[in-house]
Amino acid sequence: MSASASHQSASTIEAAPAVVPAASADIPRPQGGLGIFRLVTTVITLILGGGVFSLAGDQAANGASGAAILTAWGISAVGVLCLVLTFFALSRIKPQLKGGIYSYASAGFGDFLGFNSAWGYWISALLCTVSFSALLFGALSYFFPIFGEGNNLASIVGASCLIWFYVFLVSRGIKEVTGVNAVITISKVVPIFVAITAIIFLQKFDLGIFMANLATGADPNLPFWEQVSGTMMVTIWVFVGIEGAVAISGRAKKERDVGKATIIAFVCVLTIYLLVSVLSMGVMPLSDLALLENPALAGVMEVAVGQWGAVLINCGVVLSLVGAMLGYTVLSSESPYEAAEQGVFIKAFAKTNKKGAPIVTLVVTNIIIEAFLVIMLFSDSTYQFFYTISAGMILLPYLLSAAYFAKLTFTEPQAFKGKVGGSLVFWRIFGIVGVIYSFFLAFASGAVGLTIMSLLYAPGILMYIKGKKERGEPYLRSTLDKVVVLVILAAAVASIVLVVTGQVVL
Repeated sequence: MSASASHQSASTIEAAPAVVPAASADIPRPQGGLGIFRLVTTVITLILGGGVFSLAGDQAANGASGAAILTAWGISAVGVLCLVLTFFALSRIKPQLKGGIYSYASAGFGDFLGFNSAWGYWISALLCTVSFSALLFGALSYFFPIFGEGNNLASIVGASCLIWFYVFLVSRGIKEVTGVNAVITISKVVPIFVAITAIIFLQKFDLGIFMANLATGADPNLPFWEQVSGTMMVTIWVFVGIEGAVAISGRAKKERDVGKATIIAFVCVLTIYLLVSVLSMGVMPLSDLALLENPALAGVMEVAVGQWGAVLINCGVVLSLVGAMLGYTVLSSESPYEAAEQGVFIKAFAKTNKKGAPIVTLVVTNIIIEAFLVIMLFSDSTYQFFYTISAGMILLPYLLSAAYFAKLTFTEPQAFKGKVGGSLVFWRIFGIVGVIYSFFLAFASGAVGLTIMSLLYAPGILMYIKGKKERGEPYLRSTLDKVVVLVILAAAVASIVLVVTGQVVL
């Protein structure tokens, strides 16, 4: 989502990859399409988000040692690659599924799980805006201390003004703003490369500090596996939006370039994340990294090269997130609008104003965002808390997509012929590993994450039933649907009990 967060897109500043039709091998390629170099750079822009600026501090804050952090990156490298290949292959073998990430769940496991996939995707997107606001005003506090850590009253007022201003812009039909993509890209990429280059070429990387960090984290008493699992949500957060990489496949000059570009871009982004992570561990002890305010990379740069480094990073974060929050205003309104258009959400969400903007979803989405901003004000919840929940909410869409793909490798092996290269056995492995990785991430989200996620999925049941009644369609007919409802409700009730009794502190 990285902070990475991408969920990002090529066509609407940061569009909804979930609702972009997959390209088909039969669809003619547009003249002047993207060559492999432009494809690679575009996909990198889609995936690379604001999370890279807070990456080093977030990993250290979980108490992990350098060895645990590198182990988490190794697991995520394999898992995310399998998810990337899953979405790429699905776009080739099932181009008729126009709803993207949630139509895969519906096709594979019925419309109720398809609805939950769409619901999780929407909530994940709007929570990205909440987390972005905390990171944005945390960065602004470097210049204007009144904003504190980005979650005080001044920050909430500032974030509220910004998100409702964006609602006004989008309601006027402004989905695309000339130059915004360029500003977002430059403000993200340039500071990151300056930081990496400065630490390497100015020889600010201390091998002694790095080796010490490799052995001991901020919490030396934390078991190694807990260190790894605690770091996993950070690694998936910076890759949220990987499904959007496939959305631009229809713009490729040559179809065979899409797969290559996706893999090359994934390797490039992973390299950037690893460099930021590893180099930061060579500048400061993990115990100090854990105490840095967001964006942590600004603190690392200040130690490495002085105040100008912190100024550069904070300016980059501000410019990037101002644009990204506009993009997410589009995404978090377009996603439920498209779902309603396809009969997944209630009819009211399909309403537009005279400008063609999805006014109902715009307003409803921002009311929910405002509620979470207020929660952030009256709790200790910060940027990290909300991005963990955002990343957690998108795990179900990822899991169901991977499970559907794995299912296809066994039930429709003929669908792969002529659509994707490689052995069917390898595609089966990719699908199965993607499922296992998604399950592992759910486990890694911990008790608090699972508690919040179950509470957020429960209200969706009411919307699903209402939407079906509006259309005169049957609902919750299958045994699987009934089991899923019972699991969600039981988990929600158990979560409320745990919260009320103080066994889980939000």
